[in-house]
Amino acid sequence: MSLYREVDAFRVDDERRRVPEKVVNDIEVRIRINGGMEQRFTASPQALEEFATGYLLGEGLVDSVDDIVSIEISDNIIDAEIESGDLDIRRELVMGSDCFGGWRQRVEMVGPVDSDLRVRADDIFLAFKRMVKSAVVWRMTGGTHVAALVTGDEFRVFEDVSRHVAVDKVIGSGAMDGVNFRESFIVYSGRMPADMLIKVVRAGVPIIASNAAPTSSGYDAAQRTGLTMLGFVRGKRFNIYSHPERII
Repeated sequence: MSLYREVDAFRVDDERRRVPEKVVNDIEVRIRINGGMEQRFTASPQALEEFATGYLLGEGLVDSVDDIVSIEISDNIIDAEIESGDLDIRRELVMGSDCFGGWRQRVEMVGPVDSDLRVRADDIFLAFKRMVKSAVVWRMTGGTHVAALVTGDEFRVFEDVSRHVAVDKVIGSGAMDGVNFRESFIVYSGRMPADMLIKVVRAGVPIIASNAAPTSSGYDAAQRTGLTMLGFVRGKRFNIYSHPERII
């Protein structure tokens, strides 16, 4: 399925006229884990294996891709088999993550970021410019978020209707290719709440930068986990909200 389709619309300015417009395609995706635990998402219809891999890692359901036994995809249903271990405990954290205080319980189980990475401000600006240039579907529809994982000269980017899923996809893609996340940073479009930052920290990425704002929970999570968080990346400026020593 394409990431977008063309529809009829009426444009109203000085006059009213029928015009063709492109809208982004979205689907409901279900992830079933070990035939039991199930989660539903709205996502763009591409890179579902990367999404599943990044989701499993970012939610702490697996510690590495080696813990993923198999991922099978059929009719927008993703069946993932993983090494079970303490799955019941991990499942409780995932299922309760949207409840009040849920992120606080999760952040307590996330170790501090372990990375000596240093990034120049100009590298952040260049990565953001490249990410925006790569956001073809966003330019056509205005309906996607975009995320990019930068590791040295490697640059991988995904668009999705969900900002969380876009980040899952870049994490999953990087994990499948054996990327060293401790030497990587993420740039993306969207707010930075705690659940997003915990996902990034679990992957081992030390820096995240967005053109949008953090939330208070995101600020607290970044401070606690050692994550460097940049917001309002626009033109030649940004704000550093936590652990500024990584930006030179």
